[in-house]
Amino acid sequence: MPDYPQSTPQKSKMSCPSRIRGIFYRSLMREFAATGVLVFSILLGIVVFTQLIRFLGESVSGLLAVDGVLVMLGFSALNYLPVLLSISLFLSVLITLSRCYRDSEMVVWFSAGMGLSRWLRPVLGYAIPVSLLIAFLSFVLSPWALSKADEFKRNLESRDDVAHATPGIFRESRRDDRVFFLEDLDAASKRVGNIFVRSLQNGKDGAMVAKEGYQETAENGDRFLVLLNGARYEGIPGQADYRISHFERYAVRIEPAELGKARPNIKGYSTLYLLQHPHPLHSSELHWRTGLPLSALILALLAIPLSYVNPRAGRSLNLIGAIVLYMFYNNMISVTNSWVAQQKVNPLPGLWGLHLAMLLVLFVLFRRRSSLMPWWRFWR
Repeated sequence: MPDYPQSTPQKSKMSCPSRIRGIFYRSLMREFAATGVLVFSILLGIVVFTQLIRFLGESVSGLLAVDGVLVMLGFSALNYLPVLLSISLFLSVLITLSRCYRDSEMVVWFSAGMGLSRWLRPVLGYAIPVSLLIAFLSFVLSPWALSKADEFKRNLESRDDVAHATPGIFRESRRDDRVFFLEDLDAASKRVGNIFVRSLQNGKDGAMVAKEGYQETAENGDRFLVLLNGARYEGIPGQADYRISHFERYAVRIEPAELGKARPNIKGYSTLYLLQHPHPLHSSELHWRTGLPLSALILALLAIPLSYVNPRAGRSLNLIGAIVLYMFYNNMISVTNSWVAQQKVNPLPGLWGLHLAMLLVLFVLFRRRSSLMPWWRFWR
């Protein structure tokens, strides 16, 4: 019989444990990302909705111009991004691992040789890029957004009375001697329609109404609101001797508005400025900006032992404990910030003391979930 070449089985390039670790890492990263995007979208929607209601209320009351609502909403959303990303990172890891416990996936991974310490690599692979993004937002983008929001609001407040008026709303002048009402306002042509102006001159109330008007600038730079085809009513309230005069053209001087002074806002200062100008308040702000990415990374690691679900206990018990720990951590960051600002503690211990304490809590929780494993084998 002819001898046929026999094929010898080749050794697989990737061993079975390596394949399991690859599947384990990729599946977790996909679920972390999907859950994180969902949680972040929900939180961002809640923040945008609440801030929109706030700015609309300020616009209705006359504290904010209508054309500034969306701009202020964008700046406010940028300011909240670091905190929202930190919460989303923590909840995405916690929810994903809690689901693995509830669906008995943890039993499968543990039986495949994936100990609790194996979860550190995928969690860190997911948490480190998000923490770096939080650091960029906290150190660079959020201070820039706050400074631009303050500058934009000062520019809105510095506009003259007519430019600051909102169609359909009664608006008081800056000197409190006139009340404007404009039904229509065309900023491009500087024309207004259906105007009502109430003023107090020489102890007498005067009211003017006109079908239309426009803004005019004199040679000396003074600006006027010119009313066309209207009437003026002047007299003392409660008396019948009102004087009524009709006019074809009536000019009302628009008081110039002064540029609002910049109000100091430490949260809007750049990180470089805070480093170059040592001050307890500046150190407190640096403490807050540094604590956001650090706390986000530590909380992501804390979610590993906190995600344990006891089948005999309630499914929400671990979530309650995790939320309590998260609130305690963030409240302590705020407390240490105030202590640094009041010079009760030094900036360096105030910054690192709390985070080192939470790292100790992380070690204790890991040891509790891995009580049968010696610590030198656990951290190998």
